[in-house]
Formats: sequence, structure tokens, C-alpha cells
Amino acid sequence: MSSQHPSVSIMIPVLNEERHLREVVLAALGQDYRGALDVVISVGPSKDRTEAIARELADEFENVTVVANPTGRTPDALNAALTKTTGEFVIRCDGHAMLPSDYVSTAIETLQRTGADNVGGIMDAQGETDFQKAVAWAMKSKFGVGSAAFHVGGAEGEAETVYLGCFRATALERVGGYDTKMTRAQDWEMNHRIRATGGVVWFNPALKVTYRPRRDVSTLAKQYRQYGQWRRRVMHMHPETVSRASALRYFAPPAAVIGVVLGTLLGIVGVLTSSFMVWGFVAPLSYAAGIKLVALTALRTESLAVAIRLPVVLMTMHMNWGWGFLTSPAIRDL
Repeated sequence: MSSQHPSVSIMIPVLNEERHLREVVLAALGQDYRGALDVVISVGPSKDRTEAIARELADEFENVTVVANPTGRTPDALNAALTKTTGEFVIRCDGHAMLPSDYVSTAIETLQRTGADNVGGIMDAQGETDFQKAVAWAMKSKFGVGSAAFHVGGAEGEAETVYLGCFRATALERVGGYDTKMTRAQDWEMNHRIRATGGVVWFNPALKVTYRPRRDVSTLAKQYRQYGQWRRRVMHMHPETVSRASALRYFAPPAAVIGVVLGTLLGIVGVLTSSFMVWGFVAPLSYAAGIKLVALTALRTESLAVAIRLPVVLMTMHMNWGWGFLTSPAIRDL
């Protein structure tokens, strides 16, 4: 390590991110860190002004570089950005993530103190609209996303994975960068390889990054469907990583999908045939009642406008994650 303030590169993969890109890059540049810092924006084939804004930022700031990502896929974007990074440490950021001003300094201090290869913290979802605020509440709740520390918080220490991350460049070189097969879950898979090669991944709740959730049901559904698909593909690749605790978290959404769909079908048959199968409706009605009860708990911290959107948000997240998991092909079929 060259000094107490080693050089740092921040890489930001983006696609159709004109809404937040300038804010995200300015937050990355506005760090209180005293060492050398540069930003690499990896731009996919966007349908909006993302590339134009990225080029404007590169013209405006000499420590901002733009690299093309022709495929538009996140792992390709990250690997393309890696080829342009010069820092001894590399931070992954996202087009929806606003780094607080002390993020880099806190990350470097944590890496130096722990000897870890990667450190990261909390995905602090913060909404702007009522729908986004409902998504943010769900993303920070065990009812919405389970008990992962990078969503709901926890004590500092070793972890399977973290949100975003600040890596030693040597660790990224050791594992060969991001797996290009992993459209989603590439962070989790990367962290697995770091740990499998003797490295440490470290969670520090002081590293809290503001994240802007999806703005409507359709984009939220697509996001969580892909999450479910790629979580199952990771399990195909690394079945040894599925613990009893994680299995419960992974299988709860697909079990909910099966229960709701099968129960509804049985209930309909029961109504049509006047048979006992009408009791099938117990499953979907129980799930719906549970979701509404969870939404009521949000009234302690959120407005009524946010709480009434929560049942739709939670069902969208659960059902699409579960459906994605159930319909995901094995990684060998890709």
C-alpha cells in the first residue's frame, strides 16, 4: 500500500440512467477522502441522454472517464470499467446509488483495519414518490427481503456478501473480475470467489449508501423477477453455499407463489364443483391478510399514502422473486 491514503477508483455501470447520473457522479466526486480519486462511467446503449450526460461530466471533470459497454449487461460494464481503473482500491457504485461524503474514507479505514479484500455496508433505500417510499420500506424490512444485513442492518463483521463494495484491486485481479454469465447476483458470486480464494468480505453498517428504488410496478416486478432467477442460478453454481438460514430466505417466495396459485386454483374448482377444495382459498386469503397486517405496521413511521401502497409493493416483490426462482433455467443452459 503506497500510503495511508491510497489511490481509489470508483466505477459506475449505467444504462438509461439520465434521471440520477449527474447526482450519482457528483456524490462520488464530492468525497472528503484525501487521496487520489477517479471515476469511470461504463455506459450501455441507452435510450435516453445517459451517454450525453456521461460525456458532459467527463468534459467537466478531468478525473472522470467514460468507457463503452456495447452489450448493456452489468458484468460486462463492470469488467470494461475495471480495464480503466488505476486505483489501488476499486469501489463499485450504481446508477441508483448516492455515496455519502465519508464513504471512501470510511471504506479505506475499514479495509486497512481489518485486512479484508472487500468491505461494504447497507443499501439504504430512500424514496422520493409515495410508491418509491413504499418500496424503500419493504426493502429495509424482514417482511420484504428477509434478514440480509446489507438490507436490514447488523453488527460489523465478516459476511457472505455486501452491498456494492470497496475492493483491493489485487483481489479483483486474483479472481479474474466479474463472471460475465451473471446478469444479476454478480456481486454475490464475486464475493463467493473472493472468500473461496482465502479473502475476507467485511460488513460495516457505517457504510450506508442511499439507493433510489424503482418508480413503478412494472420495473419493480422485472427487477425482482431477475433477482429470483439469478439467485437460483447462483445456487446451481455453488450449492455448497446454501445454509439452513439462507435456504429459508430463498425458498419462502417460491413457496408463497405455489401456495397462492395452487390454493386459488383449488378454490375455484371447489366453487365450481361444490366440493371441499373450496378450502384452497385459505392459502391466498391468508397471504393477503398477512400482507395487509404488515402494511399496517408501516403506519408507525410512514404516511397513509405509503402504507396503502405497501400490499401491492410486497406482493410484487414476493411473487416475482418466487416466480423468477421457479422458472429459472440452470446456469449450464445459458
